[in-house]
Amino acid sequence: MGRYLLHRLLQMIPTLLGVTLLTFVLFDVLGDSPAVLALGRHATPEAIADYEHLHGLDRPLAVQYANYLLDLARGDLGFSTEYREPVAKVLADGVGVSLSLTVPILLVGTAVALLVGLLAAARAGGRLDRALLGATTALMSVNYVIWVAAGQYFLAYRWGLFPLWGFENWTYLLLPILVGVVSGLGSDVRFYRTVILEEARRPHVRTAIAKGCSPARVLVRHVLRNALVPVVTNVSLAVPFLFTGSILLESFYGIPGLGGIGLSAVNASDYATVRAVVLIGALLYQLANLGADLLNAWLDPQARLV
Repeated sequence: MGRYLLHRLLQMIPTLLGVTLLTFVLFDVLGDSPAVLALGRHATPEAIADYEHLHGLDRPLAVQYANYLLDLARGDLGFSTEYREPVAKVLADGVGVSLSLTVPILLVGTAVALLVGLLAAARAGGRLDRALLGATTALMSVNYVIWVAAGQYFLAYRWGLFPLWGFENWTYLLLPILVGVVSGLGSDVRFYRTVILEEARRPHVRTAIAKGCSPARVLVRHVLRNALVPVVTNVSLAVPFLFTGSILLESFYGIPGLGGIGLSAVNASDYATVRAVVLIGALLYQLANLGADLLNAWLDPQARLV
C-alpha cells in the first residue's frame, strides 16, 4: 500500500507541472499584460515598464515560469486585481462558505439517493419501483435553473419558508441545499439502482440466498458493500467541485462563496484568481482519484493496486 501511494504521488508531479505550464502560457504569455490589468489601459508606458520591472515581467519567459513555480512552492498564489488582496486570502475567505453549501448537498444527496435506490432495487419491477423510476425521470427532465428559480420564488418569496437572498447565518443555506439535493436526485437514484441491481444478480448473492440468509442481510452484507465501489467512484468525481463552489446557487441566492468569486474573476479578467482556482481544482481532482482508489481497495479485497 505504501509503495503504491508513493508511486501515485510521484505520478501527480508531472501532471501538476503540466497544468502550471498550461496556465502560465494562457494567462501570462497569451493573455493581456498583467501590468495593464493592474494599472489600467490608460497607464503610461513608463508606469507599465516600471511595474513589469518591479514584478520581473521583463525577464525571459523561462525565468518568469521558474519564479512562478517558486511562488507556488511558498504558497504565494499571486495578487487579485479584482479584490485588491492576495489571492490566497480571497480564496480562504470564500472556501468556508462554499464548503458549508456543497458538502451538505453531497452528503445528504448521496445518502438519500442511495437509500431510494436500495428501496427501488429491492422492489424491482413492482409498483413502487415503477413509481420511483417515473419520479426520477420527472426530476431529470426539469432544468437545474428551473429548480433554483422555482425554489426561490415559491418557497422563499411566496410562502416565506426560507430566507430569500443573502448570507447572514446558517438558515440562509437551507434553501440552496434543498434545491441542490432535489435537483440531483433523479440521475443519482437511477445510477445507484442500476449498480445495486447489477450486484444483486451476481452468483455469490444467489448462493447467500440459497443458504437461507435473510433478504435484509443479503442486501446489506453482500450487495450494498460491493455496490459501494462504484458509489465511491461517483462521489469522488464531485469532491474537487466542493471547493470551487456552485456558481448558480451562489449567484441566485447571494452566497459569497468561491463560485461567485470565480465568476467575478473571469468577468474582470482577474487572471491570478482564475489561475489559482484552476490549479487547486487540478490538485483536488488528483487527490480525490487517489482517495477513491484506496477506499475501493479497502471495500473490495480482490482489487489490486498497481
